[in-house]
Amino acid sequence: MAGRQAAYRLLLDRHRALVFRIARNHCGDDDAALDITQQSFVSAFAALARYDRARPFAHWLARIALNKCHDWGRRRKVRDFFSFARPLDEATQIAAPQVAADTQLADAQELRRAMAAMARLPDRLKEVLVLRTLEGMSQSEVASLLGISEKAVETRLYRAREKLAVLLRG
Repeated sequence: MAGRQAAYRLLLDRHRALVFRIARNHCGDDDAALDITQQSFVSAFAALARYDRARPFAHWLARIALNKCHDWGRRRKVRDFFSFARPLDEATQIAAPQVAADTQLADAQELRRAMAAMARLPDRLKEVLVLRTLEGMSQSEVASLLGISEKAVETRLYRAREKLAVLLRG
């Protein structure tokens, strides 16, 4: 049992940052990303016997994380519907009450704005953008991970960048 715990700890230490980045870039929220990361590892450890050793472990784990991000997004939509919350694009206009607007750094504001815009992208565009651009995976790695063609990766990446530019302009 102690050997299994040590192996789990090693996998967690080795891949935690990747899973967290994918989750944070997908949902734009650090707290939600932490929850998604935890859920991803719980699911991965429960399904470890089904892992295909012919595929890279990081890709298998990234796929689990993306699935958990999609689950989070569906749950968020349901919560938003029932709580009658304001739309996310209105929430980006509200300044944090504890920090004066004139003390915030411009690059931190721009980063938050970009993360909020990324969070509004459709999942199929967002996941390609996150994996290819932010995680630095190759086009073939992303295609393999998502089960789509390399041409589809290229097309989705182009569309994601175009839609992100529109969201950031307006």
